[in-house]
Amino acid sequence: MKKKNDKTVDLDDSVEAESSEPEAGQADDDADALTPETLDDDKWQDQDAHLDLVRKGEKLPATLFVVPLKDFVVFPGLMMPIQLSSTRAQKTVEQARTQSEYIGFLTVKDPSVDAKVSDDLFLTGTLVRIAKVLNLPDGGISILIQGLRRFRVERFLRTDPYFIARVHYLEDEIKLSDELLALSRTTKELAMRIVKDSDLFGEEFGTALANLDSPKAIVDFTAAYFVRDFRERQKLLEIDPVYDRLMLVAEVLTREVDLMQIGKKIQQQIKDKIEKSQREFFLREQVKAIRQELGESMDEQALEEEKYRTLIDEAGMPEEAKEKAEAELERLKRMAMESAESAVIRNYLDWLVSLPWSKGTPDNEDIAAAEAVLERDHYGLKEVKARILEFLSVRKLKPDHRGSIICFAGPPGTGKTSLGRSIASALGRKFLRVSLGGVRDEAEIRGHRRTYIGAMPGRIIQGLKQVGSNNPVFMLDEIDKLGADFRGDPSSALLETLDPEQNSTFSDHYVETPFDLSRVMFITTANNLATIPAPLLDRLEVIELSGYTLEEKCAIAKQFLIPRQTEAHGLKVKNFRVTDAAVRKMITGYTREAGVRGLEKTIAKTARKTAASLAKNPRFKGSVSAASLESYLGPTRFYNEIHARVQAPGVAVGLAWTPVGGEILFIESLAVQNNRGGIQMTGQLGDVMVESVKIAISVVKANAALFGIDPGVFERTELHIHIPSGAIPKDGPSAGITLAVSLISLLRDKKMRRALAMTGELTLTGKVLPVGGVRDKILAARRAGIKEIILPALNKSALDEVPEELRAGLTFHFVDKFSEVFDLSFRSVSRGKE
Repeated sequence: MKKKNDKTVDLDDSVEAESSEPEAGQADDDADALTPETLDDDKWQDQDAHLDLVRKGEKLPATLFVVPLKDFVVFPGLMMPIQLSSTRAQKTVEQARTQSEYIGFLTVKDPSVDAKVSDDLFLTGTLVRIAKVLNLPDGGISILIQGLRRFRVERFLRTDPYFIARVHYLEDEIKLSDELLALSRTTKELAMRIVKDSDLFGEEFGTALANLDSPKAIVDFTAAYFVRDFRERQKLLEIDPVYDRLMLVAEVLTREVDLMQIGKKIQQQIKDKIEKSQREFFLREQVKAIRQELGESMDEQALEEEKYRTLIDEAGMPEEAKEKAEAELERLKRMAMESAESAVIRNYLDWLVSLPWSKGTPDNEDIAAAEAVLERDHYGLKEVKARILEFLSVRKLKPDHRGSIICFAGPPGTGKTSLGRSIASALGRKFLRVSLGGVRDEAEIRGHRRTYIGAMPGRIIQGLKQVGSNNPVFMLDEIDKLGADFRGDPSSALLETLDPEQNSTFSDHYVETPFDLSRVMFITTANNLATIPAPLLDRLEVIELSGYTLEEKCAIAKQFLIPRQTEAHGLKVKNFRVTDAAVRKMITGYTREAGVRGLEKTIAKTARKTAASLAKNPRFKGSVSAASLESYLGPTRFYNEIHARVQAPGVAVGLAWTPVGGEILFIESLAVQNNRGGIQMTGQLGDVMVESVKIAISVVKANAALFGIDPGVFERTELHIHIPSGAIPKDGPSAGITLAVSLISLLRDKKMRRALAMTGELTLTGKVLPVGGVRDKILAARRAGIKEIILPALNKSALDEVPEELRAGLTFHFVDKFSEVFDLSFRSVSRGKE
């Protein structure tokens, strides 16, 4: 290390210098009076100001403003323009020009990182003189610079708002020798070969190279213009001996010349291949002309053309599609059969002629026969069957009627998909089903453009070709499970498909000509309408399929599920008898669902056990009763937990709606003495339900005296509200009155009435507002053994849509205020039946 007064610091000290931060609170104006003569190394660490770094007229300043460059290295002896787009770099140049015409350039180690600290930069750079500055229209600047000398950073004096460094300048070690002169000449010749064989360099590069004589000028020029990788450039800048730098440049240029030779060879091979293809084309044309002169039969290409013309005429295309097909056929005639483009055109014509442009099936106009088919295939579902018969009736009176798009919405296992097959059977149409679950690419619906390799039409056109009819029943299953990502939004692509006013001119990206979808009967299915985009949902006529009652499930099991599983497992009726009591026990004890999919799996498991026993003993006669059911299915999985759960104060029973049907919702409250108050909520509650908890607490607090609660209990007790099944997220406002009843039950130390459940949104004024999913909630209450249900008064009209058999045995209480809920929950009163 040199002495302090030598104004040089060893590089090992630079880490400490650059890591020191300026002191907070100092203003930039405090250092305006400082000059380079007054600055020693210690003061650089203490000042935080824009310093006058360069004395006027000093040729090689010891301190420099430094501009970081990405992917670029500047070399001495060259003049070039550089564009600076970053604000930091522009301010650095602006500040440097107020001090001097010199500036330093350092290269960033990682081009993906914006240099913020000195560790981001290489320490060897180039001193340049700024010759001219030009402001660009995009806000950046372009500076014309002249490279002067290489330097190495001793330490950084500042890193913010711009880099300032103390540097020392590097000397080029030149030892004249024959080897050095020979290496210089070799490097120059390699560069001249690259200029001659490459289109990237103009004649001016050759002229400039020819005028270079000194080894240093040659190495700097070739490194700047012929070395591509910035890391190799930086390595060249850091090497002091000119001989070593020339050796490295010669290696790089030799490699570049070899790559250029390989590239020329590849280009020649491609050229020869193209010329061969053209020659074969002309020869084929000559052969074709000779055959025609000799009167020989048509060649293979002519036969193919004739085939496509016949298919186009027979396809029944509209005029626009026919013109498109004939234009493509004319293109095919002018191409060689072996060319790649001709294969693309053939594939396109195959699709056009195979689409059912005018092929359809006649509709079944026998309404009674259609009704019989629907009754045969499905039990119940009166509203759905009535809607299908209405559609058939209108079609009978007005064949060109464009009906709306039907959407079957309901829990899994309620028969939405199988309904589509029954509708097709009733109409006498072909049936096609496409599952949209997990589809994220718009091209899945509208197809790919023919410019892509392996392009195909979308699923709509593919499906129509598959069934060979332009009026099938087309079921789009699981429409609520469409996704969207960078490839597009398939739900948006469905807007045209499912709009009766637009789909008569449906355009697939691959087909590129309108196809009439107005005769197609589209049916969609969904479990949850909330996930369907609003514009798409607006085009659908929603028919809700709620869960089945116990009686409906028993009937479905006897009429459909048991016979189907008996046949599927190779059994006979005499070998597989299931009693009505066993079916009921399967439904109540082994399945808990809105549909019947789980019930069918349970029956299938019983059938497998029977088949295993029959295989061992051919005389076995399986009779499944309620008593023997556990030997087939194991212990009962579900039981009525209403009486077990509502045995302590603080527990209230609510009714909830889920995408898979209605559910019983238990709400539990607990008080913890802590003399601070407060509330805790657990059970994965959503934002809306958290707000419902806060509203319930406020209502109970405000009316504590009315409910017989000590107001001071809230100040000394922490309330904990929990909704079991903690792994399942819960949200919505319909548990408002249930939450309030749970709190009152806890704080009064009084249990709420058994066999009572409720649902309703609670307001701060004590009003009870209506909720949704009433039918599904009533079904859940029946399954759980509930006898009385509290509903908002404004939901009374919704009860009219619930079948009478579903309401039988239940007492409904309609309330408008929470005070009525309080009376019904804790007093033995009767408000009448509905």
